[in-house]
Amino acid sequence: MNTLILIWIGAVGLAIGSFLNVVIYRLPLKKRFGLGRSICPKCGTQLRWYHNIPLASWAALRGKCAFCRQPISWRYPLVELMTAGAYVYFWAYLGFSPMFFVWAALVSALIVIIFVDLDHQIIPDSITLSGMAAGLAASFLPNGLGIVQSLIGLVVGGGSLYLIAVLGEALFRKEAMGGGDIKMAAMLGAFLGWQKVLLVFLAAAVIGLVVGVIAMLISSKMRRDRMIPFGPYLAVAAVISGLYGDRIIGFYLTRIVGLN
Repeated sequence: MNTLILIWIGAVGLAIGSFLNVVIYRLPLKKRFGLGRSICPKCGTQLRWYHNIPLASWAALRGKCAFCRQPISWRYPLVELMTAGAYVYFWAYLGFSPMFFVWAALVSALIVIIFVDLDHQIIPDSITLSGMAAGLAASFLPNGLGIVQSLIGLVVGGGSLYLIAVLGEALFRKEAMGGGDIKMAAMLGAFLGWQKVLLVFLAAAVIGLVVGVIAMLISSKMRRDRMIPFGPYLAVAAVISGLYGDRIIGFYLTRIVGLN
């Protein structure tokens, strides 16, 4: 029975991941994504319903459009798999609980942010601002943060990156932190609280450093001054902090600081 439930959750995740692909493509272009059938981004031909079956259609078409035969980005099945995998993991980790739905909604928003930021170097306000409200609302749920902790997290999250942006601009005479990153940090603070959002910043910096060094070692053509979007690192760090933050903080306090 548990296996059947996980399969069903995975199928739902694949379907939602397919919808997230539409959001990722249309949202930065300010196109409506609630209405109308999908089209090929290369030739503009309207797709048939059977071209939109998650994973199966991409595999059957061998990663190419059914009409123009141009390659379909690997991002489409990746987003579907990421969403399905996250949903299955959260269900196994949290079970049928309000927090499962909170995390399912948050990770869906983070997946959209990751790929929109990678493609366009923007983090849509429509996601971060509504995410702040959702994080505050989630604080009232059973096992939620509580509204006070959620508000403090929102202020600390957004305020910390805003301070970095101000100081960076004053010192280096150029933008050190984008407004989208600041709003995203505020959103994450509303969901996670101030302790875990500080852990998010540390983890994101470490992940960004490691990925940047590896990328430069692999590609000698990569420019040293090329801006790497910070949003994807914040998103990955948020999931790590949200799920394992208590253990990480506890390990630091007991093993590193020496508190009992």
